[in-house]
Amino acid sequence: MQRAADSISATQAEATGVREVECLNTAQIDQLMALYQGEFWCAERRREDVERMLAHTDLVIALVDESDDTLIAFARVITDFVYKAMLNDVIVRTDRRGSGLGEVLLDRAVNHPRLREVDYIDLFCRPEMIPFYRRWGFSEDMGALLMMRRGKGE
Repeated sequence: MQRAADSISATQAEATGVREVECLNTAQIDQLMALYQGEFWCAERRREDVERMLAHTDLVIALVDESDDTLIAFARVITDFVYKAMLNDVIVRTDRRGSGLGEVLLDRAVNHPRLREVDYIDLFCRPEMIPFYRRWGFSEDMGALLMMRRGKGE
């Protein structure tokens, strides 16, 4: 799905000194941990679990500042590359929010060449984020489908 013309393009992101990486180095994993620590929904994550998660993630989409190679935005996808993909952990560093990097991250995720043939991309989000994700065609209307969850140890 293409975005409106007012979004920041890959060319504009590159002009602002941002580049995409699909594999995090050790320092960037440290920076991801710092991003997680600042959010209620992932503050309890442990480094060894995050490393294991990254090893089993099908696609990482991360934006780094070219001037110092620091992680400034991150998302990951779990997918079968045919029917379904789950977009997870969409996060932009707090001091870079409002700069358009969230739009760049989402554009790169939904238009990623490896996801073009996937029937559905799903995500979880807080109610206040629904308007943001609607711009890429995400909808909370799941028809008769309901999300169910089973926690560890249940």
